[in-house]
Amino acid sequence: MAPKYHPTPLSGGDRKALAKALGKARAMANILAAQSTEMRAKGEAMIQQADRLLCESWNERMWSDGEPVDPSPTIDQAVNGGFPWLEIMCARCKTPSDVDLGAIKHPPSTFVHDLASRLRCRKSAKAGRRPSATLLQLASQPRHLRTEP
Repeated sequence: MAPKYHPTPLSGGDRKALAKALGKARAMANILAAQSTEMRAKGEAMIQQADRLLCESWNERMWSDGEPVDPSPTIDQAVNGGFPWLEIMCARCKTPSDVDLGAIKHPPSTFVHDLASRLRCRKSAKAGRRPSATLLQLASQPRHLRTEP
């Protein structure tokens, strides 16, 4: 956007007053921009902490209830909260594996509990079976060597 044009007044006093007012406006704009940046950083940190707490809460409910709990965090909330891995287990062969939520081909607004019916075990698929996965918990790092969703 082009800068606003302020016609220069003819008298010296008016020119000085205009220069002073423009200087104050520019200084105020810089102050407000700095405050905006600071508040945005604080807000993003608070959102990240809220996402982390949501993931930890969901993990605790999964541990205590033992089934996919609705509502669960979304994929982007889990990744933003520092839990980019989903631990799953095949319902048939009980093979544990980890799924990288950042690499999964689903919209980021997909709820984690909705992935249970979509994730399949490759080992069981080779045997001609397609059982769904059992969700265990969200994790900050992979815990199993093989990652076979």
